[in-house]
Amino acid sequence: MFNFPKKQNKEELPPENLEQALVIFKNLEDKIGELSARLDKLEKAEQCFFQKLGLVRFNPFKEMGGDQSFSLALLDKNNNGFIITSLSSRQGNRIFAKPLAKGASTYQLSEEEKQAVEQAKNFTES
Repeated sequence: MFNFPKKQNKEELPPENLEQALVIFKNLEDKIGELSARLDKLEKAEQCFFQKLGLVRFNPFKEMGGDQSFSLALLDKNNNGFIITSLSSRQGNRIFAKPLAKGASTYQLSEEEKQAVEQAKNFTES
């Protein structure tokens, strides 16, 4: 009827009667309930985790070689997060951060920042 694995200690032996089998199933039911509650908690928490990213490297100044500047967008499941832009020049480096809500910012975004946000919105795990 039931194919229970044979174990060494008495508590893990196959049930000898229906009452013991019901106790085993009740314990399994409790464990499944605990796991379900933990999964629900994780699913709620994941809403706030950064899950999407977009990175665009660019050269804003023609006198410098290479794409040393960048815009990095980090978004959660609902496209909330922020974008960080680093502008490198011979005189130094400037870093800007702008908040994003539903993939948009109240601050004006450069073309490179818009590209990074779009990349992040369309991000899929490979």
